[in-house]
Amino acid sequence: MSMRPVLGAAAGAALLLLAAPAGPAAADPYETVTVDPVGRIAADGTVTLSGTYRCTGGTGPVFVSSSVGQDSPSVRHGIGGTRALCDGLEHAWANTGKPSSALKPGAAHVEATVMELSPDGGIPLPRFHAAQRQDITLTQS
Repeated sequence: MSMRPVLGAAAGAALLLLAAPAGPAAADPYETVTVDPVGRIAADGTVTLSGTYRCTGGTGPVFVSSSVGQDSPSVRHGIGGTRALCDGLEHAWANTGKPSSALKPGAAHVEATVMELSPDGGIPLPRFHAAQRQDITLTQS
């Protein structure tokens, strides 16, 4: 089975949940996600964001999702979703996607989230392990 539909659904769910009011931070201080200070824009408009994450105790599928905004604080573009391994070790992540409208080199704001689809009661519910909001610079690659 292809992971593309699952990753797309997880990234979409994470983006919808990011629009909700922020809740408390992850309870475990060892669960983290970072965003590299520079992202890349390819000639065709594809954006690549990256960083690191660490999480523990995942019982369902876990993903690192990311979104980027520029110019308007109300417009965000989902940039991929990467499957995460919650083994307590630090891992690199990189998400790539082509936004529906063009971004340009310069200042941008990124949100990255480590989110689990926890199988509570048969319905996968989101469980956030870590989240980070950070200003970055997008560069042409």
